[in-house]
Amino acid sequence: MGARALAAGCTVILKSDGVTPFSSNALAVLCERAGLPRGALNVITALENTPQIGLGLCESDIVKKISFTGSTRVGKLVMQQSSGTLKKLSLELGGNAPFIVFDDADLEVAVASALCSKFKVTGQTCMCANRMYVQEGIYDRFCQRLVEEVKKFCVGDGLQDDSVTHGPMTIGISKVEEHIKDAVNKNAKVLLGGNRLPSLGKNFHELTILGDVNDTMQVASEETFGPLAALFKFSTEDEVINRANNCDRLEFGMVALNTGVISDSSAPFGGVKHSGMGREGSKYGVEDYMAVKTVITGGINTVYTHL
Repeated sequence: MGARALAAGCTVILKSDGVTPFSSNALAVLCERAGLPRGALNVITALENTPQIGLGLCESDIVKKISFTGSTRVGKLVMQQSSGTLKKLSLELGGNAPFIVFDDADLEVAVASALCSKFKVTGQTCMCANRMYVQEGIYDRFCQRLVEEVKKFCVGDGLQDDSVTHGPMTIGISKVEEHIKDAVNKNAKVLLGGNRLPSLGKNFHELTILGDVNDTMQVASEETFGPLAALFKFSTEDEVINRANNCDRLEFGMVALNTGVISDSSAPFGGVKHSGMGREGSKYGVEDYMAVKTVITGGINTVYTHL
């Protein structure tokens, strides 16, 4: 988002995540080395006093736009706090993305797409599939192949072991445990994993697959943001669309067909409803950081030449 703001001619104040500040600091150094003028990109690091900093930015008359990535709860608070100054907002908020596999799908393509969509960055991206709906005719084969492929991954410290494919979580491991416990208590089956890995560190968790998940479980309505693949069985197209979205068509900001990859810098990126507003990427992402101005000039004696 900062790149698009700079491309549109704006200066940027970047408030980094309190638990991962160093990457933003490194970005600022690289931008300065690349020739970005000092003061064009400014980084604020904070943890405990983040709410006070956020309020100051929201209420400032100097700040004209805020782009926020985070939870739906905090996104609504940002919107409320910015109302007094009528700021433009881009909000990339929580998601609960469904992944749908029909009986006539290419099984290997479906499994490969599921691996990419669910387990990249150990399940910690806003685009990760949270609910995997698999039609009953292909359900058992899909479960079997998904388990076989996930078993090939290795969780650990990538700085110590070159065979590691997935590292630790940041701060959300308790949410993963909560969703697994709730689902198992409601008769979901653990097909793979399901446990912390305390021998590796406090934030390491097994890549986990749950079967026989249903809509009464927390994972059906809450974003896990972790390495938990929850598999739901369905019968018909109408049924799965209603369960995925509670409406008569897939109402989402982004939809991918036959692939688990859904983002590209040239494509608009963003959600709808409680997942946010505004777009990153493409020309629409730049336009979010611009204002349209109409200039009309009168008193000009225009001479028309007839050909």
